[in-house]
Amino acid sequence: MMESMGKKKPRPRRSFTREFKTEIVELCRRGDRSIGQVAADFDLTETAVRDWIRQAEVDTGDRDGLTSGEREELAALRRENRRLREDVDILKRATLDSDDQRNAASGWVDRGSDGSTGNVGRDERRLVAAVARR
Repeated sequence: MMESMGKKKPRPRRSFTREFKTEIVELCRRGDRSIGQVAADFDLTETAVRDWIRQAEVDTGDRDGLTSGEREELAALRRENRRLREDVDILKRATLDSDDQRNAASGWVDRGSDGSTGNVGRDERRLVAAVARR
């Protein structure tokens, strides 16, 4: 009996257009129906609708916070920062590899604390070349 009363399956994540969100916010602002009623009528969660209303208030300057445009810019900057950090890591490993090759030719091999020599594989060399071309 308890098994049949298990938790509901989580709802799959859906995405909505900016226009749809704006319409929902306007319906809620009119005051004809409560947020709960609007959410139920459109098969949305109240939390999502409240978040959309809150973000609309930020966008219009009625509330403090990051506007939608600022959020998009921040996300893009974070993606770019992550990519650049990965590029730096690749280039560092390539530098270690070229140092190892020079040291090996002279009979000297620099080993890390874990015993690794910092070698870079063929695929990583291709990636370093691609980064250098950017």
